[in-house]
Amino acid sequence: MRIRTVLFAAAVVLLMAIVLTHPSIVAGPGGMFLGAVVVKDVASAAKKFSSRAALSGPDYAAGVAAAGARWQANAAAGKDNFAAGVQEAIANDRFSKGIAKAGASKYQDRASTVGAQRFPQGAQAAEQTWATNVAPYLSTIANLNLPPRGPKGDPRNQQRSQMIADALRKKKVAG
Repeated sequence: MRIRTVLFAAAVVLLMAIVLTHPSIVAGPGGMFLGAVVVKDVASAAKKFSSRAALSGPDYAAGVAAAGARWQANAAAGKDNFAAGVQEAIANDRFSKGIAKAGASKYQDRASTVGAQRFPQGAQAAEQTWATNVAPYLSTIANLNLPPRGPKGDPRNQQRSQMIADALRKKKVAG
């Protein structure tokens, strides 16, 4: 009997220590015991996210430095999950719902502030990738044998444009 009493008293003391040192873990407003998880308010959480993320560039760079092969293997292995997720999004019309939720003003605000700040750096950093990716299409156009131009407004000029469009589409689909 005495051992049970001692164990019970020890459990009560331990529980009280937890409640007194970390009341948010097991108690809600007014000290009532609840099963709810206590979370920060949205504004505080957003501020913490923003301030911590702004300092995490070196951690990000270190994390991705040698992750290419692992990323490629995992991304390839997840292709069925990707396809299923896209099909579910299509079935639930998530694309148009997301556009409606964001609205025109969010697009304009983010594109004119964040986008305008990042675009020049991104374009400069992508110069070689852009050149590599556009080269096959420029080569396709250069290798076309187009008929001569006609006078302004002549339907033959539209045919020339269509020949270019058809060749570029064929190149894209072929890979």
